[in-house]
Amino acid sequence: MIDAAISKLAAYALRTGLIQESEYAWAVNTILDVLKLDGYTDPGQDWGDIELAPVLEELLDDAHARGVLAEDSVVYRDLFDTELMGRLTPRPAQVIEKFQTLYREDPQKATDWYYQFSQDTNYIRRDRIAKDMQWKTETEYGELDITINLSKPEKDPKAIAAARNLPASNYPRCQLCAENEGYAGRVNHPARQNHRVVPITINGSPWFLQYSPYVYYNEHCICLNSVHTPMKIDRACFGKLLDFVRQFPHYFVGSNADLPIVGGSILAHDHFQGGRYTFAMERTPIETPFTFRGFEDVEAGIVKWPMSVVRIAGADPDQLVELADRILTAWRGYTDEEAVVYAETDGTPHNTITPIARMRDGKFELDLVLRNNLTTEEHPLGLYHPHAELHHIKKENIGLIEVMGLAVLPARLKEELAAVADALVTGADLRASELTEKHADWAEAFRSKYDITRDNALDVVQKETGLVFAKVLEHAGVYKRNAEGKKAFLRFLNTI
Repeated sequence: MIDAAISKLAAYALRTGLIQESEYAWAVNTILDVLKLDGYTDPGQDWGDIELAPVLEELLDDAHARGVLAEDSVVYRDLFDTELMGRLTPRPAQVIEKFQTLYREDPQKATDWYYQFSQDTNYIRRDRIAKDMQWKTETEYGELDITINLSKPEKDPKAIAAARNLPASNYPRCQLCAENEGYAGRVNHPARQNHRVVPITINGSPWFLQYSPYVYYNEHCICLNSVHTPMKIDRACFGKLLDFVRQFPHYFVGSNADLPIVGGSILAHDHFQGGRYTFAMERTPIETPFTFRGFEDVEAGIVKWPMSVVRIAGADPDQLVELADRILTAWRGYTDEEAVVYAETDGTPHNTITPIARMRDGKFELDLVLRNNLTTEEHPLGLYHPHAELHHIKKENIGLIEVMGLAVLPARLKEELAAVADALVTGADLRASELTEKHADWAEAFRSKYDITRDNALDVVQKETGLVFAKVLEHAGVYKRNAEGKKAFLRFLNTI
């Protein structure tokens, strides 16, 4: 009975604090409004534990059966259930007041509440995030995190066709803009009626804090400029990162680089990503200490990591900003032909930095990852990018999250890796199937290392996938982890 589902949704909103007791009848009526129903009989039941996703599914199925939801596909269902949840989501001013009140008490209490709130509103879809495959692989650099992203739904053909017929729109200008808050969405832009952002001040300028709807790690947050302005790694960027961790010392924060190939997917809007998670890169130590002239008080050195990372740490954030800016300025203009590092070719710049900030033991810490987006005839997608022999696992750009040691792998691998594991058990020809053909050379190279059984086959394949990701990061490292690479790395540091 649809009345039961309506009652459950209103009860869920009450239990999670989205509405107050005095708003219960209003909540039922606003749900009826979205569903285009004009009658309701309260079942009068205590529902016990309420799981949101099945309740929304039931309401959407009923809406489609009655013709209220015209298309029964993931894009249209997402637009519809977001409208439902948006009607029950507190207004922005209420959310801001709650966050700021908790922040004055303790920044961690504020983010704890805000993260839970973002899940309770279904902005972060817990049922989809739970579908992501996740495991860890031990490597010489520590335990790397591997995920296969299954939470982003594929668009259906009808939605793609409908999007082609929509007039061009530049509102909101991108999916990061604060104007997404409360936006009803369309078939080519997600609905965000249940989305709330929190204003924060970073280095004296207005920014916003929100969470990513696609949570790749615990409390995966996004810090975004209030103005739609391109990303830029510069002195001000380092100051903003350190100011963020000063205000939220339980979070790390970092920025994608600001050049194509080595940069993020949304370079048009200045933003950072952060959260409450310890990545492998943070756990790995400095292996080659280095003292920068004039900055003897700053702890510094080369990190034991497959990519080329300079770590600097100290109690004075201004001193770190000054040193980071000098390293960036030097790197932007640095060429070392012997090491195949070129600052630019034909006027196109190649050198930039992926920076990550955190607090550790009461000190500010910056990891500066040297990046270079040079392409060559042999490596047209990037010399410091996963090379072609690794593309069967990872072909996409290596952004901030992966730089730190968390692989975000494409959804196709769920089926493909399972098929590889099955073929290794049955002895099937790896080259005879579209699912396994691209993985054949790789799988044949490691199969003799293991006694592969039905029980351990997928574990073996996943472990070897993690080892491929370690190689992916090695390819993305500008200076290779050998004597020659170390010498070239120190050659650069000595120019600063």
